[in-house]
Amino acid sequence: MDPHRKRVIRLSVALTAALLLATALIYVSFDAGRDEFTASQLLARAKPGGTYILAGTVLDGSIHQEGRTLVFSIRDPKKDVAVPVRYSGIVPDPFAQGRAVLLDVTDRKGTFVGQQNSLTTKCPSKYQAASGAAN
Repeated sequence: MDPHRKRVIRLSVALTAALLLATALIYVSFDAGRDEFTASQLLARAKPGGTYILAGTVLDGSIHQEGRTLVFSIRDPKKDVAVPVRYSGIVPDPFAQGRAVLLDVTDRKGTFVGQQNSLTTKCPSKYQAASGAAN
């Protein structure tokens, strides 16, 4: 076989493989993302057994302990709607009422149960303007 033809075939095979791998990577990266839901969206769309990412603010005065379970409500930042959550797992140090949080929850027939060790808090300094900053 002609050496030039061999090089062309190898190049074609390598480019085809690279294209297939790139396509698979793009598909997986877009397919892997999950949407965050606010309390009002979650109440409207949740189905029993479904797992969702709940985003919002810990409602003032809602935090209490029931044995080893932490019970609190997450408020929709734009509406006056809150979802009660039952959570067992590691609680981040900055967790407090009024703090923005993300939590993986499962709908257990209207009761939202946080998946163990999925609670994260957002640092308010990253999302608020520095004091004294001009608007």
